[in-house]
Amino acid sequence: MMEGPSDRSDSGSGSALQAVFEQLRSTHTLSLTLTEPLCLAVIALDRYLSAQHPAAESYSYDLTVTDGRWRIKCQFADSLSRWVKTGSLRCGAGVLVSQLSMVHDETRLSHSYIRIDSIHSVVDLPERFLSVQDVGSIPEWCQDHVTQSDGPLQLSRKYYLPLWINDDPYGSVWVPYSPPPDVVIDVSRITLLADLDAFFHSSRRPLPLLVRILHRSRIRYYGKPGQNIDFPFQVYCEVADQSGVMSMVVWNDLCPEWFNRLTVGSVLYLQQYSLKHSYQNRSRPQIRTLSLMTFNSIEISLNPRSPASVVTVIPPKSVQPQWDLPDVPYNFATRSEVDSMNNNQACDIIGLVTYVGRVERIRSKEKTGPEKFWAYRWVHAVDGTTDTPFILEIFSSSQPEIFNNICPMTYLVCTQMRVCKTGCSVYLTSSTETQLFITGCHKKQPYVNEPKVKAFIQWTKTLKDSVMLRRTSVGGHYCYPPAPPTNSNMTNEPITAVADLKGELQSLQYREHRRLAVQGYVAAVQYHAWPPQPETPHSEQQQEGVSVRGVSDTGAAASSSTGEEMTLTQREMDSTSPDSDITVSPKRRRVQTGSIGVHRQYLTRSKMQSNRQVGVSSHEEEEEERQDEGELESEESEVEDASVRRPAVEKEIDHTSQDVQQAASHPTALWESRVWPLVKQQVTDHICCGRLDQESIPEKFHFDDREVLLHHLNLSPARWTPDLTSQTHTHTSVACTGYFTLTILGLNQRAAVDVQFVPVISPDDPRAAGVPHTQHDNSLLSCISTGQLCVQPDGSCPAPAGVRARGVYC
Repeated sequence: MMEGPSDRSDSGSGSALQAVFEQLRSTHTLSLTLTEPLCLAVIALDRYLSAQHPAAESYSYDLTVTDGRWRIKCQFADSLSRWVKTGSLRCGAGVLVSQLSMVHDETRLSHSYIRIDSIHSVVDLPERFLSVQDVGSIPEWCQDHVTQSDGPLQLSRKYYLPLWINDDPYGSVWVPYSPPPDVVIDVSRITLLADLDAFFHSSRRPLPLLVRILHRSRIRYYGKPGQNIDFPFQVYCEVADQSGVMSMVVWNDLCPEWFNRLTVGSVLYLQQYSLKHSYQNRSRPQIRTLSLMTFNSIEISLNPRSPASVVTVIPPKSVQPQWDLPDVPYNFATRSEVDSMNNNQACDIIGLVTYVGRVERIRSKEKTGPEKFWAYRWVHAVDGTTDTPFILEIFSSSQPEIFNNICPMTYLVCTQMRVCKTGCSVYLTSSTETQLFITGCHKKQPYVNEPKVKAFIQWTKTLKDSVMLRRTSVGGHYCYPPAPPTNSNMTNEPITAVADLKGELQSLQYREHRRLAVQGYVAAVQYHAWPPQPETPHSEQQQEGVSVRGVSDTGAAASSSTGEEMTLTQREMDSTSPDSDITVSPKRRRVQTGSIGVHRQYLTRSKMQSNRQVGVSSHEEEEEERQDEGELESEESEVEDASVRRPAVEKEIDHTSQDVQQAASHPTALWESRVWPLVKQQVTDHICCGRLDQESIPEKFHFDDREVLLHHLNLSPARWTPDLTSQTHTHTSVACTGYFTLTILGLNQRAAVDVQFVPVISPDDPRAAGVPHTQHDNSLLSCISTGQLCVQPDGSCPAPAGVRARGVYC
């Protein structure tokens, strides 16, 4: 008989996990379906490349759960992976397990593990888990034949990947940075990079090298299901000596061992390396300030075997001037200089951070291998040379401890940023070789003596923290550069049919950002005040549609093909007025589900609600009818191109009373085209949106809330931190008094989509940066085209409510 927890300690009595595992042990089929779901807390989520080939899913997941007394690592069945991909199942949530099984590895001795085969739903944590402070103190449940491992339960994999991307160092296999020890090296028999070509074309083994790292790339992961490589990682470095610059590639097992220690500026003594033809189809850093020859035909390869390369890092104090190694080259540019730089030109920048956006993901365009995502965030920084900030699109640079801690009021250095010019928009995006440094990391960095860095430091000494702090903000939906105001600049852009948006929405994963363009008619416009008013018995009105975390500022930039603007007349909706000529009374349904984070309704003529959620096993429906009375009168308005700026969708379970209170507020005004009441009954798919989520509006930054704010801005962590999860903060919105919901009707009048438009009404809004302030008449169409309200000559700026009264006119 296998030893259970009760055999090891009396503290296991009353453990729900123990009782279930005792039942599983007594079954003869190795599978157990529970009569009542078992509620467990998720304390860790780990991802790794699937061991099966071909695999239905590219990645597998190990789930560490607890009942409060014991914790255990289980494999999560591949059929359930959608729960993780959409962010519905996350650390700190409760999961109702309904079926599990025991899995034995028949190719290994005494290797078994528990697999969760089915879950009922994801729920908020019960009160008994709220007292947990340190999940590491919960003892691990084990048996003689149940494996305990720091690595994947499928032992064919020796490492875990980061939960949401592949290019960060993650797990204990990655050796942390440590100062290099004192060493003694023989530099009497070294060779130069310029001489390596002679070794490459001969059978002689090359002599040792003494080089300095000028640039380092982020980690490249090239693993594939069925691949028999223990650590399929790769890192490029540009190294130099007195004779020139050459690429050095670190392969496989050496990446976890050396990546964190191969920092920019380090001096290396290399032995037993290999030489190979250089791979040309990759990005390279721009080194224009260094008067050295670049050797692009061959590259240095550091391999874990055949032969095993020997790498020695020389301590800075041991580096001798007579070695004549070049310094790390920099090309710092001020914000005032960026506008005159060429597109795709590389530069380094330093600035004081004033805005930090939430981390989002975009899907890699690579067609081969498993699906892959890139993580990025938008950041604004100022350097005092102009009032306009740097607008930075920063991708993860394999420096998670820095990338995840960028916050306002820190000094940020970004190297090898590329200039991007799109129309009138100028911003900087990171490259493969970009390195990030924030306050606390600048000491002893090679750039500290650069003239422009010193000038920036002198400028910051003239600032008052209280003044700069008022200019800071974080979060919210941010999409840059803005969509063009007309379709004349979109001739080469792909256009998505409105009917196909449903599939696009269903395939979105956690915090995934896609930018799509659709064309159609503006059939209706609603205005909503913000923040929403608390629900009252007289205003229990729910919007048809989707409750999507992170939906905001989905705009429609349009131009009429006839050159005429849309004409809409508007009257305030009055639900108590008996004088309205037209009554709109569709059924309104609110869906609450315990199993997925995105609530979508696709409305058809025969079925007002169709639940398209993946993995849903139970839900409750609550029907509410309401009468919306208003006099709606307008001319049909056609929009040929509507650029839908689709936000990153954060799908998550949230069934708190606060969410119920903040359900979609009823509009305070409504316009409809004349054709909309006639055709909406023939619309087979109507993708609706619910309330504007609070997280879609940027908020003021407060030092006291720094840790909590970063926790919300960053991607969902792979480990549960109870103290951060339980903390709340005051959300002080930045310049938002209302928003519009536009109903876009497809050209074929068979599908429609609701998009939300939050106009920029203040320069304090981070979306106002880098956008030309064009004068316009503040008609609704002008606001949609430019994305913002226009300040009038007298200095006034109308509120969105004022825009709605004017409507869109000829």
